This record gives sequence, C-alpha cells and structure tokens, in this order.
Amino acid sequence: MEFLSEINTMLTDTLGPLGPLLVLGGLGLLLTLIALPTMLKKQPDAFGKLKAQRSSAVAAAAARPGQDLRRGEKVDKLEKFSAFLEPQDVETMTAARLKMLRAGYRAKNSVRMFHFAQLVLGLGFLGCGVIYALVISAQQEVGTQFMIFSTIGPGAAGYYLPQYWVTRRAETRKQEIISGFPDALDMMLVCVEAGQSLDQSINRVARESRAGYPALADEFDLVAHEVKAGKERVMVLKDMSERVGIPDVSSFVTTLVQSATFGTSIAEALRVYSAEMRDKRVMRAEEKANTLPTKLTLGTMMFTVPPLMIILIGPSVHGISTMLGGGGG
Repeated sequence: MEFLSEINTMLTDTLGPLGPLLVLGGLGLLLTLIALPTMLKKQPDAFGKLKAQRSSAVAAAAARPGQDLRRGEKVDKLEKFSAFLEPQDVETMTAARLKMLRAGYRAKNSVRMFHFAQLVLGLGFLGCGVIYALVISAQQEVGTQFMIFSTIGPGAAGYYLPQYWVTRRAETRKQEIISGFPDALDMMLVCVEAGQSLDQSINRVARESRAGYPALADEFDLVAHEVKAGKERVMVLKDMSERVGIPDVSSFVTTLVQSATFGTSIAEALRVYSAEMRDKRVMRAEEKANTLPTKLTLGTMMFTVPPLMIILIGPSVHGISTMLGGGGG
C-alpha cells in the first residue's frame, strides 16, 4: 500500500490532481489498441475465399496481353473490420445505408468508412485534448472541470464531425433536387411530347441537367441504368422515391405509376404535375420573400437604432453633462 501511495503522490505532483486518472486512462487506451487487431480479426468465410480466388484469377488474366476485359475490384482494407465498423442489425444497417445514399455516397463501403472516420477523428481529437491538458497542467494549476472539458470536448467534437458533415451534405443535396425538379419535369414533358419514350426522356433530362443540378442528374442516371439492366420500371421509380426522400419526388413517382397502371397519357400527367411544381416553386419564393422583413427586424434593431439614438440624444446628453459640470464648479 505504501508503494501505491508513493506512486499516487508522484503522479499527482507531476501531472496534477488528475495524474492517476490520466495514467489509468492512457494505459486502458494502450491495452485497447493492442487488443483491437485480435478482437477485430474476421474469419474468412467460403464466399470470401471464392472472391479471393476470383480476384487472383482476374489479376492473372489481366497480366496476359489481350485478355484484360475485366478489372478486379479494388481491395477494401477495412473489410476485415466490418464486424466492428458496420451495424450488425439489418434495420440499423438499412437506415445507415439509406442515410449515406441521401448524402450522395453510393459506395459499397460508405457506412464502414463513415464509422471509421468517427473512430479515427474521435480518438485523434481525444489524444490532442489529452496532450493539451497535460501541457497546460504542467505550466500552471488548472481545475478538474477544465481538465475534463479539454479532454472529452475535442473527442466528442471529432466523433460527431462526420455525422454533421453527412447531415449537412444530405440537406444540401435535398435542396438542390427540390430546386431543379420543376425544370426537369418541364424538360421531360417537352421530350415526351416530342415523341420520345419515358426512358429516353429520363436519359435526356439527366444529360441536360448535369451542369446545373448534378445531384438530380445522378438520380435520373441511376434510374436509367437500372431500367437498362432489366429491373422493372415501377420498382426503379419507387426505389428512387425512397432513396431521395422528398415528397415532391414521391408524388411524381406515384403519378407515373398510376399512369402506367391505368393506361392514361403520361404527357397529360406530366403537364398537370409540372404546372403544379411550378406553382409550388413560386409559393416557396413568395414565402421566403414574406419572411424576409421579419428576419431583417433584428438586424435593423441592432445596427440602426443604436447609432440613431446616439446621433439624436448624444449632443443633448453632452450638453447636460457640461452644464452640470459647470454648475458644480
């Protein structure tokens, strides 16, 4: 016990009041990092072995001239850690995958990379916070609350930074699709009335809207490729509606599905729906214009009223203070 007391006293004198806690935390982190490779090692299954054999066969075929018709898939170094970096629940994994799709990340390992970024940034910022706290505590006496916030705060910020980035990217992409959807419907209506089929119209809209609305063009491109691959058009459109998560697109998909089901004219349905989308865009613009005076009220009160009061009342206050000063003298 005396030995432990001496160690505690030495750590407290060297690192401050939280010295033993910091040493225990660092030791636990070191042991965790040492044990992670063993814990996260994924046993290869039969399908993994077949995939590895296929990749080696493709690589060998690509090495021979004239037989490089197919390229091997890019090796994912994080695949062996998928049991730790990906949710094992099907519903949670589906929700995470849908969230990444709405943010524009369609790669197969997007969920895995998202959790890997959270892990790396969280541990990296936590390490930086610990180093900063140790440097400050060595220079001056600091409180326990400062030590806790300076270590846990950066770690929490690094952990939630990827989530904030994905959420903001998804919202930006959503607003871009909403802004370009009325123009895309007008172009699709023109193409259909010109005699093109619905698939050709979708291809043309995707190609023409690429410059202004790349997110919307990506969605239409994906629809066109899935239809070419042989997937049923109704299922492709419903997948697009779920993938985008915008009520306007969902209503558009419902309109097309009903037109295909009941045999009505697609051009007439597009004409009615595109007119409705234009009206909704005008209504959104009017709504923003009507809320603008309310938003400007705070800025007006903060930056206009104080200078005006100084200009109007300032000379009078100065004159009164001068008179009182002279009368006192």
